[in-house]
Amino acid sequence: MTIRVLVADDQAAVRAGLVLILGSARGIEVAGEAADGREAVAMARELRPDVVVMDIRMPRLDGIAATRELAGVADVLVLTTFDLDEYVFGALRAGAAGFLLKDIDANRLIEAVRLVAAGDGFIAPAVTRRLISAFAATRPPAATGPVAALTPRERDVLACLGEGLSNQEIAVRLAMAETTTKTHVSRILAKLGLRSRVQAAIYAQEIGLTSA
Repeated sequence: MTIRVLVADDQAAVRAGLVLILGSARGIEVAGEAADGREAVAMARELRPDVVVMDIRMPRLDGIAATRELAGVADVLVLTTFDLDEYVFGALRAGAAGFLLKDIDANRLIEAVRLVAAGDGFIAPAVTRRLISAFAATRPPAATGPVAALTPRERDVLACLGEGLSNQEIAVRLAMAETTTKTHVSRILAKLGLRSRVQAAIYAQEIGLTSA
């Protein structure tokens, strides 16, 4: 199955590099390019890509606002220099599925796109601990539904999300099919009122939920 990607970055040289890398990867097709957030939203709604690689600081509409508008349209992989934490936290609150640093190498970029397209989150390893601890300190959007609303199996899956496990790893850990794992993740997000598995992971850590 081909993964269709939309690349959004206001810097033409950066955008061209991303398109070159992704377009040459097996199983990935660059469906379009956008030079600002407003164009990214319009193109995503028209082209329906699987993943949008989104810069944060762009004209007309920034990446955070664009990510918020694309909820339910496409998974967003935010591209950032990580020089301003509030931008990254804002993108997480908006429902971003992952975070990349602009100095990421080609192989990691491709891996990140594939993980997000598969329903897994991705946070650049260099900032994972800092992001989770700092974001937790600012208190992420509280889940609107209580953890008690989850089934025991869903609680197990949520705990695994808190450990940063992928769907495949959760399936192995809990001895279930990967498709079943994806279903559980979707139900968890719906019941707790969260936008992404990254939010769910941080929420699980915040409430101290651990796997058995």
